Amino acid sequence: MTNSKGGRSERRRGRDLTVDLGLLLTAIIWGINFSVVKIILRWFDPLAFNALRFPFAALAVLVLLRATGRPVLPPRSEWPRVLGLGLVGHVVFQAAFIYGIDLTLTGNAALLLSTSPVWVLLIASALGRERFSFAILFGVVATLAGMAILITGGTQEVGGAGLGDLLVLAAALSWAAFTVFGRRLTKRRGALEVTAWTIWAALPFIVVAGIPDLTRVDWSAVPVGIWFGTAYTGIFGIAIAYLLWSRGVRTIGQSRTAVYQNLVPVIALATAWMWLDETPTVQQLAGAAVILSGVAVARGLAGRRRRRGARSDRNG
Repeated sequence: MTNSKGGRSERRRGRDLTVDLGLLLTAIIWGINFSVVKIILRWFDPLAFNALRFPFAALAVLVLLRATGRPVLPPRSEWPRVLGLGLVGHVVFQAAFIYGIDLTLTGNAALLLSTSPVWVLLIASALGRERFSFAILFGVVATLAGMAILITGGTQEVGGAGLGDLLVLAAALSWAAFTVFGRRLTKRRGALEVTAWTIWAALPFIVVAGIPDLTRVDWSAVPVGIWFGTAYTGIFGIAIAYLLWSRGVRTIGQSRTAVYQNLVPVIALATAWMWLDETPTVQQLAGAAVILSGVAVARGLAGRRRRRGARSDRNG
């Protein structure tokens, strides 16, 4: 019996480690995405860009579904939920994010988007779907404090709340809603399936919205590198990252997964430093250290709370 319990514990730790690594990879993908999107938006209008990259994402998840033998279409009973999640997590989020980052500073966008873990906590707690945890809340508060240190330490300080800032905040809220309301469907059907189905549900809306802007593109002037960047944002920034994120939500919960969102601005500023010659200041580096500490504390304390709860259940 002891060996059996030990084996289950080892498998659980191994599973959690792969989930953590996947969420770390997601943070890297999304962090790089900031600079890639900024560059590509010099060539495409926001809606045209979304209409071009989403087919890459749709094709990528189709290939993954076929390769793994998963069902391509959801059961009819799930269609309304899939459509709702597709509209919230892809149509609304992507439009708000793309227009927001086009209209505001990268620092503003990174800081405001990082508030999504707070909204995840509030929505999940209000619905009774996540037990309140001071460890997780502490991690979120610490990482948000680190964001404030990091962003205001840059050469361009966070400004007033303009239209771009409000749009990015709307993106953070829509992503939080997608994370919370998509968890049950993901647990029932699987992360890959839900990622694919919601992308396909959103695809017609996104393509149709981008058609007017696509007709104004000078296709012959678009460099090859821009096409590679567009493919990257579709395949990795949407398909792979959404899949890894959904897997995290399914395995370790909404709040603990959402903490990893706060790593994204750290990576975004590091990428901008290397690619766009935006040199980070000492204050920015201090903010990055606070963020990483907050993530580590939240993950560690939440993990210990989970293990104590499991031991208590066994003893009871």
